[in-house]
Amino acid sequence: MRVLVTGGCGFLGSHICEYYGRRGVEVVSLDNMTTHELRRTGYPADRAREYNYNFLREHGISTVKGDIRNLETVMKSAEGCGFLVHTAAQPAMTIGIQRPRLDLSTNVLGTFNILDAARRLDVPVVICSTIHVYGNRINDALREGLTRYERTPASIDESATTVEGTLTPLHASKRSAELYAQVFADSYGLRVGTFRLSGLYGSRQFGGEDHGWVANFAIRLLTGKPITIYGTGKQVRDILHASDAAAAFDAFYSSRGKGVYNVGGGLERSISLVECLNLLKTIMDRDTIIRHEPERLGDLRYFVCDITKAKRELGWEPLLTCEQGLRELASWVESHENQFSIRETVSETT
Repeated sequence: MRVLVTGGCGFLGSHICEYYGRRGVEVVSLDNMTTHELRRTGYPADRAREYNYNFLREHGISTVKGDIRNLETVMKSAEGCGFLVHTAAQPAMTIGIQRPRLDLSTNVLGTFNILDAARRLDVPVVICSTIHVYGNRINDALREGLTRYERTPASIDESATTVEGTLTPLHASKRSAELYAQVFADSYGLRVGTFRLSGLYGSRQFGGEDHGWVANFAIRLLTGKPITIYGTGKQVRDILHASDAAAAFDAFYSSRGKGVYNVGGGLERSISLVECLNLLKTIMDRDTIIRHEPERLGDLRYFVCDITKAKRELGWEPLLTCEQGLRELASWVESHENQFSIRETVSETT
């Protein structure tokens, strides 16, 4: 077996590469090594970008520097592969608003190229979507509790209506990619899985305010820098450790599943921003200044995945509890303090 992982030098991609590499599977990472997202974190973007690349090289993973928007590059990288895992993306709502053409070309054209490569090679493929495709009209059905927003029913399955509420370019590009996945399944018989992912976190996550909020909290606690919370801080996600997420991709391959799956921590791993921050403060025995800013355009105040379908069809479920996963993250952050010499963040507007 040979596996291609797009975005392999990113956070989730590196964990999937590691997962297969440790099992003796030949893995190819395709990554354009962009720093769009990392430049906004406030710590050295180039050094952060190279960290996972070097990690993969040290663990014997083949790395290709190339762009998923180039079909020739994708096809060459996918030669001889029996499974394609597509994690490369423009993942941040804020960047999508400021750079809509980048969002479109990466998330729609890039995904189309991966699907087309899988079709030509006749191999299964998983694409990474997001719970944000459901839109934020869920906000209208919430109650505000002491430390978190609450909803009945508490979890949401794949049958929920998508793209409702206030929409951003990220909503459009991610949902468009999902539709192309369905097109390739219906028109060409491609075995394709669409993972709507929620609250990913873990080691090697260079999180910032735009994306990767769990790691951002841990990094800012470590460095003593202020933490900005947009909105009340009672926003809820079911967080999922990257090692558990990586196992879901292999479960798809092994089970011969297909279709759309909510892949998150589920109800048992639901946590609000303030609850997560308080738990990290305890684990790391640190504190810092908390700043509150207005809620951002398109923000989703609540989402907890119903993962029944993934359990039933893929035979997959997460293993790490919130506390176990956060301790692993905190340990990694604390052992890599030199990576996080935070300066002022830089905003891209072009």
